[in-house]
Amino acid sequence: MIETLVFYFFSALLIASSFAVITVKNPVHAALFLVLAFFSASGLWLLLEAEFLAIVLVLVYVGAVMVLFLFVVMMLDINIARLREGLWAWLPFGALLAIVMVIEMWIVLGSERFGLAGTIAPEGHPAGYSNTKELGRLIYTHYAYPFEIAAVILLVAIVSAIALTLRRRKDTKSQVASEQLAARREERVRLVSLSSGKD
Repeated sequence: MIETLVFYFFSALLIASSFAVITVKNPVHAALFLVLAFFSASGLWLLLEAEFLAIVLVLVYVGAVMVLFLFVVMMLDINIARLREGLWAWLPFGALLAIVMVIEMWIVLGSERFGLAGTIAPEGHPAGYSNTKELGRLIYTHYAYPFEIAAVILLVAIVSAIALTLRRRKDTKSQVASEQLAARREERVRLVSLSSGKD
């Protein structure tokens, strides 16, 4: 009974914080609501006895990725008024896209063709059971190709974030190593003979 109440509490908190991520005006507040969504998801994973995934979600995403995301949001200096101009015009398309994504998830998770139906672990585990070991075995054997595709997608996301923040400014001074190496002594140093003042 208590587990059911905790599950519904974390689920409601996850849905509410996820909805707040896309509705709040301030991107920093959206990032903080996303942190709350991550904590709620980690609570749900703890209920499913996936302690390793819950700890990784908190340490990696909340501790590192979200801090980096906040830095990127602050560096980009996003104009919020311009972003919200076409919000209502794109709302029907966004709702249609969300419905398509829910249907795709239902087809993948509820179909035996993709090997995901019936993969929920039983309630009782043997004495030496380790969910970390089981997760590693499944990722690097049965789900090796989806794992590699996810790695490539994350790499593209990292490169895109770097490309977005890499802006050249005219007033920024920087060193050019090729010009420094090509410099000669004759061009930079001039020897001047001065009198000692005693003459």
